[in-house]
Amino acid sequence: MPHTTAVIGLGSMGYGMAQSCLAAGHITHGFDLNPAQTERFRAEGGAPGDLADIAGTVDTVVVVVLNAAQTESVLFGDAGIVPHLKPGAVVMACATVPPDFARDMEARCATHGVHYLDAPISGGSIKAAQGALSIMAAGTPDAFSAARPALDAMAETVFELGDKAGPGSAMKAVNQLLAGVHIATMAEALTFGMTQGVTPDQFLDVISKCAGSSWMLENRAPHIVQGDYTPHSSVNIWPKDLGIVLDIAKSASFSAPITATALQQFIAAAGMGLGAEDDAAVAKVYARNAGLTLPGEDT
Repeated sequence: MPHTTAVIGLGSMGYGMAQSCLAAGHITHGFDLNPAQTERFRAEGGAPGDLADIAGTVDTVVVVVLNAAQTESVLFGDAGIVPHLKPGAVVMACATVPPDFARDMEARCATHGVHYLDAPISGGSIKAAQGALSIMAAGTPDAFSAARPALDAMAETVFELGDKAGPGSAMKAVNQLLAGVHIATMAEALTFGMTQGVTPDQFLDVISKCAGSSWMLENRAPHIVQGDYTPHSSVNIWPKDLGIVLDIAKSASFSAPITATALQQFIAAAGMGLGAEDDAAVAKVYARNAGLTLPGEDT
């Protein structure tokens, strides 16, 4: 029988993940708070049906929402899906959340006979649509086994980090520390270069081929060069994710000053009304403070 997958959260990542499951031959349901996204996915071949009606048929539930509160609501809220899943189904939770939260969700799912895979994701919306994500996963062997068809459909690399929930979310926090800092630092370097007569396109052409480059620089700097801030990953992601990093650091009595500085730049960007723009828009904070004009902006 075909594997049945339900993807809850059809944002820039979740939509591509649902497409990848569909391409792999899964019976794939997609749900989002925005009805237009749900209808769009069904028009592309997504399976019909309300979530409450199809819950008992689902093998894997992939939860691709913003944060821990939304994840808990999807799983155990007033219309929570877990009590309606069949025994042996698996929840793949992909949001960036604290490790303790992942452990709590695993325990609560287990009381319903449902597996839980702590499965944060990385790679961006393009790789999500290509089935080429990296997934930092932790859970019981049975959880991995139950989720394997979905993992194979969505991921190029699955890192198996432990036999219980928590390590996946811990690793994602490490990744987000670096990713957020790299984006903010890229923006700082690009605008610093502008003060010295280095244009954004020159910056991208040269630094992307030098030791100062990073994956985030190569991925995000083109958005600035093109003046295109269509959100693939929005500014608003980073106050949440870097906030989680700092909360975990505080609980470990660990000082993370560079993370804290990067966080302030994203908070400033959100305060400028840029929260829904691509996270490369953090460059606009530096540009405003230095009196610079970025590509695509009026002089």
